[in-house]
Amino acid sequence: MGQCIAIVSGKGGTGKTSFTAGVGEALALSGRRVLCLDCDVGLRNLDLALGLSDRALMDFSDVAQGRCSLDSAVVEHPQLPGLFLLTAPVRTRGRPVTETQMADLLAEVRKRYDFCLLDAPAGLGTGFLLATAAADRAVVVTTTDPSSLRDAQHTVMELDSFGNGKLHLVVNRVRKKLLRSMHATIDDAIDKAGLPLIGVVPEDDTLLLSLNQGIPLLLASSQSPAAWAYRNIAARLQGGRVPLLRIK
Repeated sequence: MGQCIAIVSGKGGTGKTSFTAGVGEALALSGRRVLCLDCDVGLRNLDLALGLSDRALMDFSDVAQGRCSLDSAVVEHPQLPGLFLLTAPVRTRGRPVTETQMADLLAEVRKRYDFCLLDAPAGLGTGFLLATAAADRAVVVTTTDPSSLRDAQHTVMELDSFGNGKLHLVVNRVRKKLLRSMHATIDDAIDKAGLPLIGVVPEDDTLLLSLNQGIPLLLASSQSPAAWAYRNIAARLQGGRVPLLRIK
């Protein structure tokens, strides 16, 4: 039985979608069957981050509301076997998907995939509720700026239904020189969010380059700092013990 992990953030600009794609790629490269599920209705971008732009014809609402099967809606990556995308609707058609319908969808997903990463939209609206209502675990993605950390705190308060060991923190887009100038540390982020740290991801210009080329980061630049961080986090999600990446 697979597990579903909601990837959430309190505000936009934390790099949550790139994180979802990168960790999904790393899990697939380790031999897992992985479904990346975009929950951002109307503003979906996970297909771009995965290099699967405009390949999906059906979306999660079609599956959840019985218009098509899960198998017919997902798109497998042509270069990364075992990595699949289920995209979000471009717009809401008729009644929106309910939390119960999403829970039923995820129950089916668990039978077919080892991991499902749900890319929630920023904020605490409907998409956030859909992504977290039936997830097994949640990862809160933040950066080191004060507004992001404060929003991460607010996000954690909305996730009190998750038990111990089911909530994790990722500090993303970290620049070591900027941390020094701000007299901030990763420990500050952990203390303010109040969550155990599962990974630190450095700012990496190769992310933007791979996005512009439409190539998944772990295929475009497997040795880049962010790629190493994603592989480490994927290992921890599978129960591995991996040291934190040193930010250079």
